[in-house]
Amino acid sequence: MDIRIHIKQPTLLLDKKKCISNIENMLDRAKRCNLSFRPHFKTHQSAEVAEWFRELGVNKIAVSSLKMAQYFADNKWEDITVAMPVNLREMDIVDELAGKIKLNILVESAESIHHLEAELNNKVNAYIKIDTGYHRTGIAADDTKSIQNLLDYIKASTRLEFKGFLAHSGHNYKASDAEEIHKYHKKTVLDLNELKDVFRSQFPDLEVSLGDTPACSISDEFFGIDEIRPGNFAFYDMMQFVLGSCEENEIAVAMACPIIAKHADRNEIVIYGGGVHFSKEYLEADDEGTKLFGSLVDINPDGWSPIRGGGFLASLSQEHGIIKCNEALFNEYKVGDLIGILPIHSCMTANLMGSYLTLEAETIKMMR
Repeated sequence: MDIRIHIKQPTLLLDKKKCISNIENMLDRAKRCNLSFRPHFKTHQSAEVAEWFRELGVNKIAVSSLKMAQYFADNKWEDITVAMPVNLREMDIVDELAGKIKLNILVESAESIHHLEAELNNKVNAYIKIDTGYHRTGIAADDTKSIQNLLDYIKASTRLEFKGFLAHSGHNYKASDAEEIHKYHKKTVLDLNELKDVFRSQFPDLEVSLGDTPACSISDEFFGIDEIRPGNFAFYDMMQFVLGSCEENEIAVAMACPIIAKHADRNEIVIYGGGVHFSKEYLEADDEGTKLFGSLVDINPDGWSPIRGGGFLASLSQEHGIIKCNEALFNEYKVGDLIGILPIHSCMTANLMGSYLTLEAETIKMMR
């Protein structure tokens, strides 16, 4: 079977074998490090892909919104962490979910705790969100006074059960290489262990949950951490490859895009595939600030080739993408051909595309 005959417009290809292998590898790492494994499903957002995890023994997950929690609860997932601070305008959804599954939410303010206590009918588990260096959300790991204040409120609550501390090492995505990921990760683990030690006497069973694909992919140092929540590892992407979190042959998704124009005077190939398909995330390819929006591969009958040299996805508008390439690569393609792009950030690309085409020509739908 030639997968190319099924592709007429920008299509996100998913290599099921690579994806399952990535899941198995992360499961093995969790077991080796004596960690509980709660994969983040914001990357694939698909009940069908979720079943590949379930078949390997996964029974608890993380998501990035209450809407996503509803979707996976409807697909028989019964232990779900919503890994972002609770949205007070969705108390009805929190209460509904807490009444039918084991729901874990995040708090980082007294306002959230007071609203939950006043408006919930069902009990819910609560993590305190900890900032270990990303500076997006959470309370600084060394701000034990603020954390104790929140714990006092939670202890007085009849609706919240304290679960532990949860952190996301998003700053690992800003690392320059694997060595810097290890450095950031080591500091994060140390900070979370010190925090755990401060409150262990009050809460002997408190858990520490940590999630990010870069560190979870390359580190075996998780002393004192109870749970990991990586997500992107299921697919990986060019960002992870450049960081050193994965090998190129572990990237499990590729965009297949039709070539719609060529311009020989500037060696540019125009593809049907733009920001509405890829997002506009990019990597800086050199010290001069050249932007890389994706790397080129050939689309084969049963998948895609290794990365092609001689060209790259250089710019994106809404529906168009511009590939800059040398003359030799330019001459290999004609209008109407397909060309493949390994995305910079597979989570964003998948979210925009809304479905996958497997290499076996099966369409897999995502949450909508």
